Amino acid sequence: MMNYVTLNNGIKMPQEGFGVFQVPDAEVCKNSVLDAIASGYRLIDTAASYGNEEAVGAAIKESGVAREELFITTKLWVQDASYEAAKKAIQTSLDKLGLAYIDLYLLHQPMGDYFGAYRAMEEAYKEGKLKAIGVANFYPEVLANFCETVEIIPAVNQVELHPFFQQTKALELMAEYGVKPEAWGPFAEGRNGIFTHPVLTKIGEKYGKSAAQVALRWNVERGVTVIPKSTHKDRMEQNIDVWDFSLTENDMKEIEALDLGHSEIVNHYDPAFVKMLHSYKIHE
Repeated sequence: MMNYVTLNNGIKMPQEGFGVFQVPDAEVCKNSVLDAIASGYRLIDTAASYGNEEAVGAAIKESGVAREELFITTKLWVQDASYEAAKKAIQTSLDKLGLAYIDLYLLHQPMGDYFGAYRAMEEAYKEGKLKAIGVANFYPEVLANFCETVEIIPAVNQVELHPFFQQTKALELMAEYGVKPEAWGPFAEGRNGIFTHPVLTKIGEKYGKSAAQVALRWNVERGVTVIPKSTHKDRMEQNIDVWDFSLTENDMKEIEALDLGHSEIVNHYDPAFVKMLHSYKIHE
């Protein structure tokens, strides 16, 4: 049975969802979301910058699953990080998704006038257009400053979390502020041989599970929500099949030893990376 986490405003969020990052083809995206919903996923995670909100919306409509059973997340892009632009962007996402409300709306990056943008999000939250609001890619020092400044503490911080970048101190700070952690890239985007990793494989053999399932379960047991992505239905089914076993303390310790302590996927401290994100435009 799927676990749910309770956000700091009392809303329940499934602890596992389906992500559609890098699925720009509308038909592939729609069919993937339909497959995911059919496989039991109820949390669908998209973003304005993924260019597939309309496809996700079409799948929601076609799925026949009651709207209140689904938990839909999307995100505000850097280009729209200001008060006025965010007000428009929120409405654009609602329109593209074909929804009256979004379950969770995140600031995609701590860039641009993200404080101004968050004020617009707080207003939309009070109006009921957004059921919960949060952030993504906020490292501890950024999150602490943010939580000390804003009116509504973010419900979620979606960051890179997997066995090779565990961010234990970041999780401790989130707990202190009542912000729930959510993992993007829970499979490290395939790096470090995660799907055949000897430590994860050996642990999985005890439970009849794959290395990938062990990686997801490890995050779940740390209280992290995971959003694995796949366009293959058999993998979707395997990824959601992590609720019938649990890891021992020793298993957790063995996985803890895999932490490299840094990301090998992105470097938010690199000015060139920051410039690149600012230069990526999703509309005129």
